[in-house]
Amino acid sequence: MSNAYTVETIQPNPARAKDMPYAPAVRIVGACDLMFVSGVTPSPLYHFHPHVDEEHQHPVDIREQTRRALVGAKEVLDSVGASWGDVVKITKYLTDIRDADGMHDVMRATFGDWKPASTMICINQLSSPGARVELDMIVAIPKKG
Repeated sequence: MSNAYTVETIQPNPARAKDMPYAPAVRIVGACDLMFVSGVTPSPLYHFHPHVDEEHQHPVDIREQTRRALVGAKEVLDSVGASWGDVVKITKYLTDIRDADGMHDVMRATFGDWKPASTMICINQLSSPGARVELDMIVAIPKKG
């Protein structure tokens, strides 16, 4: 698919870009729509509210929790024909900052060489009991037509 926009990473110090798992900034040039993806956790994307405990049984491993959260995000991306390369901003919420390396390992495998702009926040608890990671995203989607 030919995009009607380009995405540029902004690197104030390009020589140090390899040292970072994200871009300091991302600029969208041209025509596109923006999609804001709500936070996804290791829980199924669609689950009951109020929560049903059986839908929120999570493995302890941060890598598997991150994989599961990315599955939910991919479901949203696929529904509009977007890819990981269209994600321009991601906010990562962790309940234990020591999980950052494991989470980033999985994200690198998913995103490949693309590094969207990023923020990481350590918080006490997430909306899904037992979840250790939640991800929300801003996605640039090419305009059709």
